[in-house]
Parts: sequence; structure tokens; C-alpha cells
Amino acid sequence: MEILRATIRCQTTMAAARALGMSQPAVSSAIRHMEGQLGFPLFERVNNRLFPTEAARVLHEDAEPLFAIHAALELKLQDLREDKISRLRILSTPPLGHSAIPAALESFLRRHPRLRIFFDVRNLSEVVRSVEAGTTDLGFGLSLGHHESLQVQPLFTGRMVCVARRDHPLARLPSVTPRDLVAHPFIALEAGTRMGIAVRDAFLAERQPFGFRAEVRYCDTACVLAAAGLGAAVVDPFSPTRDHSLAARPFEPAIPSVAYAFWSARKPISQTARRFLAEVMEALDGLVGNLPAQAPL
Repeated sequence: MEILRATIRCQTTMAAARALGMSQPAVSSAIRHMEGQLGFPLFERVNNRLFPTEAARVLHEDAEPLFAIHAALELKLQDLREDKISRLRILSTPPLGHSAIPAALESFLRRHPRLRIFFDVRNLSEVVRSVEAGTTDLGFGLSLGHHESLQVQPLFTGRMVCVARRDHPLARLPSVTPRDLVAHPFIALEAGTRMGIAVRDAFLAERQPFGFRAEVRYCDTACVLAAAGLGAAVVDPFSPTRDHSLAARPFEPAIPSVAYAFWSARKPISQTARRFLAEVMEALDGLVGNLPAQAPL
């Protein structure tokens, strides 16, 4: 399965062999052996490149959870070898990963200098998959749907805001509606994201046309473009906090923006993770007072 995975990713047996530290004939022989055992081809060969058949893609997708479990086991073995050093693996989506989490990490590591932290910022689906697979201890994100495999704890309930430069006409309004936005260049969140869908639904509910100058995946990116003068955007309440050139106003109709922490339901949360979670909640308490325009929902 490792050879199949590498060959799909690399598209040639030569590149797959280099990635696996094997010889090219060994990789080719293994693929032929697999195809002989299975009774159907795994690749179509076109111009010296290998393109996976539908059957190979199905096998590859179904095998990914096995690789995730294997990676989690390797991490656990590494931690057992280094039993004198505690560790905590954290993933977050950008809004919290670029605001409350760094503040909590600074304070937490000052009190726990021997603790090793593994931290990264990913999109929500990647964070959820990693926590479900056991490769991450704690995940943080916004607008999390129901997941039976996760234990979920709400941390903060706010609302989405409209952001624009402080000299923008919308910055003078007490709140901003879709009717206000249609008269100005707009920076939209990607249609496939939860927040992007929620904003589009708000325009639809108000019977306003939805158009945009630019479409982005992350609220952080929308804030950067808004600060550069490309237009206004509707984002979560955390993302604008680091740029003082932006004004934030409540967006109407109100769209809830809930921050969550979550961990695997298959095992109890560790004491280290629980202590860090308390630190994040303290950091959020300090941040909430500075959040822009959090009028009641």
C-alpha cells in the first residue's frame, strides 16, 4: 500500500522509488505483483507516466485512515522513548490560531519550560481529521458541525463583522447590511466554506444581489485585502483584531461565530491538554474585551 500511495503521488516508478528509498525495478515489480494478485490493473501508462485507475483511487482513499493510525502510533512510540519530556500537539484554524492560541502558548510555556509543543494552522477539515486520527491532542476552530467521534467544548459565541479601512464609508455606519455592501467592492469568502455559505445566505434572505471583486478562502486573507483598500469583507470577529487600520462593524442579519475546542472521543483528554485548554480560555477572556463590535446576537 505504501508503494501504491507513493506511485499515485509521484506518477512515475522512478520518483516513487526515490521517495521510498527503493530501486525502480523493485517498485515496478511490486506493482505488477499487486495487479496480478488483485486481478485488475492499478495504473494506465501514458507517455512514461502512471495514472491511477478508478479502482486504485478507491484503494488509496480507503487506505488513508490506516496511514493516519500508523502515523499516530509512530508519534506515540516517539513520545514513549522521550518519556522525560511532555508534549502537546495542537492544530487550529487561522482565526484562533493567529490570535488567542499564540497568547495562551506564550503564557503556558513560560510556566512549563520542558513541555514540547507541536502547533500548526490548517483548515477546519484537516484539523478535524487529525484529531479524529489521534495525531493531534487538541483542535480549535469556528463553526464546527456535529462529529460523533469528537468531544466538543464551546469557548466563545460572537458574531461575524464587516471589516473595511477606517476611511471607508461603511466604517461610519453603526452596523452593515447586505444592502449597504452592494454599493461597494466586496471581498467574499469562498463559497464552499461554512462562513462563505452563511454570508451568501444572508444576502439571499435580504433579497440583495451577491457579487464580489475577489473571493478568498480565509478570513485572514480577506482582512489583508480589505486593509489594502480592495473593499469590504464579512469575517469572523477574531481575524481583524491584529490590524488596527481596519474598522469592524456588526453585520446584519447577525451570523453567529462560535469558537470551539475539541478532542478525540475515543480517549480521555490528558491533564496537560486540559491545563492548556484553561489557558486558552483565559486568553480568550482577555481578547473578548478587544473584539470588534460584538453586539448581542
